[in-house]
Amino acid sequence: MRDGYEGASVDEIAREAGVSKATLYSYFPDKRLLFAEVAKSECTRQADNALELLTSDDDPADVLREAGERIIAFFSSDFGLSMYRICVAESCRFPELGQRFYESGPKLLRDRIVEYLRHAAALGKLQIEDFELAADQFAELCRASYFPKLLCGVGEKIGPDERERVLEGAIEMFMARYGT
Repeated sequence: MRDGYEGASVDEIAREAGVSKATLYSYFPDKRLLFAEVAKSECTRQADNALELLTSDDDPADVLREAGERIIAFFSSDFGLSMYRICVAESCRFPELGQRFYESGPKLLRDRIVEYLRHAAALGKLQIEDFELAADQFAELCRASYFPKLLCGVGEKIGPDERERVLEGAIEMFMARYGT
């Protein structure tokens, strides 16, 4: 993450990991596979942390608040921004990398949100016809305002007031459209 995909050498990665280059290559025959595994592992970890939350019978606004906090935390973190930048930048040259990142990150997040939304709708707590679109909308609402700026290196880190403003706006907008 520190040096970007192109700037990171396998020698430096092996040194940082405390293993030999040969050991690293025995597990990951090329750097793309190593990077894809790092991206997949971190995205899966993030999604697994949210899985328990997204099966709750609690009030949807409360569940969405918790999910939104996690979405904002990831996309405003140095790791999340670096991962996103690298995967997007490299997906033209290495489409399989972009595909693996999408499947283990954005698609996984979407699938988990869809699962919760279906559950909440079955309980009569939300009224949704297109669950995939609703999940995409919520995730994008949680990235409004700050994410394009951070992605482009404009401005500072997102502060607590801005986090709360974005999160409250996302929940209010979502519940105004889909709440019962």
